[in-house]
Amino acid sequence: MLYERTARGTVGEVVTRVEAATRDHKFGVLGTIDLKSKLAEKGVDLAPGCTVVEVCNPVQAQRVLEEEIVLATMLPCRIAVYEKGGTVCVGTLRPTGLVQLFNNPALRPVAEEVEQVLLRIIDAACA
Repeated sequence: MLYERTARGTVGEVVTRVEAATRDHKFGVLGTIDLKSKLAEKGVDLAPGCTVVEVCNPVQAQRVLEEEIVLATMLPCRIAVYEKGGTVCVGTLRPTGLVQLFNNPALRPVAEEVEQVLLRIIDAACA
């Protein structure tokens, strides 16, 4: 259910590439959360860098939400850039795996379309 690739560069550099690839693939960046900094603001030290990029295609989101509004709990899609074992990684949960939690076959086609784009975004950022 997880798609993960390694990337060259720092977490910040890879986040910039993820954001650019997102726009190149007709998705938008809704927000970027630097979890290491956010946790530090709360007095919690997270050793590895970790940033979450929230991405969305509004047309795809509308299709999903009109079919199953509770899927708002998993939107927007998230791409995480993080340090793991001295390596920078980029990962996302596959939408096709997430929609399996719901017994609605109509969700599968849109999940497949969105997943293909998310994987292309990650692949471009990691190239």
